[in-house]
Amino acid sequence: MMRSVVPILTVVAAIILLWYGASIALNADWARDKATRAGTQLTFTELVADTWNQRKPKLPAPHQVGAEIWKTTGEMVLKGRGFSKRSLIYHSWVTFSATVLGFLLGTALGTLLAVGIVHNRTMDMSVMPWVIASQTIPILAIAPMIIVVLNAVGVSGLLPKAMISMYLSFFPVAVGMVKGLRSPDAMQLDQMRTWNASRFQTFFKLRLPASMPYFFTSLKVAMAASLVGTIIGELPTGAVAGLGARLLAGSYYGQTIQIWSALIMAAVLAAVLVGCIGVLQRLTLNRMGMA
Repeated sequence: MMRSVVPILTVVAAIILLWYGASIALNADWARDKATRAGTQLTFTELVADTWNQRKPKLPAPHQVGAEIWKTTGEMVLKGRGFSKRSLIYHSWVTFSATVLGFLLGTALGTLLAVGIVHNRTMDMSVMPWVIASQTIPILAIAPMIIVVLNAVGVSGLLPKAMISMYLSFFPVAVGMVKGLRSPDAMQLDQMRTWNASRFQTFFKLRLPASMPYFFTSLKVAMAASLVGTIIGELPTGAVAGLGARLLAGSYYGQTIQIWSALIMAAVLAAVLVGCIGVLQRLTLNRMGMA
């Protein structure tokens, strides 16, 4: 436990120190400009204090972001308003719902494509290049089109965001599962033929178990991509709920602290979701004797 926690805490501490230093550098010009207009001159201590406590800084200090997160999560919960529309918990839940739906759809699509690609040469030659080419299209360009088309046929709300999330998440699952399903070597496949195993039996007894390490690794990448897709999907819709909506509102009104608090909340949500997949991976591989 200590071997895994200490490196993480060390990296976090280094990031926070660099963050504080960057906030001084980026906010110093505004602090000096205010002092010049007031006819005063700031000492270094006063300059640092000012840069770390500005109302609309270019880069808010970590404690400012932490205070904003506490104000929009902890305080809301204590007041019994955890799912108020001003609460980050509420916005995280909206983003979480679309992310999980898109992730499940992407996982199902990616797995089905991988099975087809591995067992059908025509799909391998025709579908796989298109799967790869699909990821060259900028998601920021395609997201508004998906929203508009789905709204035109009466589909709105959670599903359009989930579709964008699925678009980003199916690719790592498809690629990872193709690699995993093809991981058994020729000797193992020959052994299955020696036992007169059908393709169905070979798939469930050999290929699928062998693909599990690849599958869970691709799920972690897909979950992170799914969250990014959901947040991007919330931006062009003018959404009023979700972490993407918080980012958009913050950018409209120059509320950088709100923007950064939503970003940190998104990072925490991603870490929790990926961590859950990691726990499931460990349990599954232990049960299979592969850990």
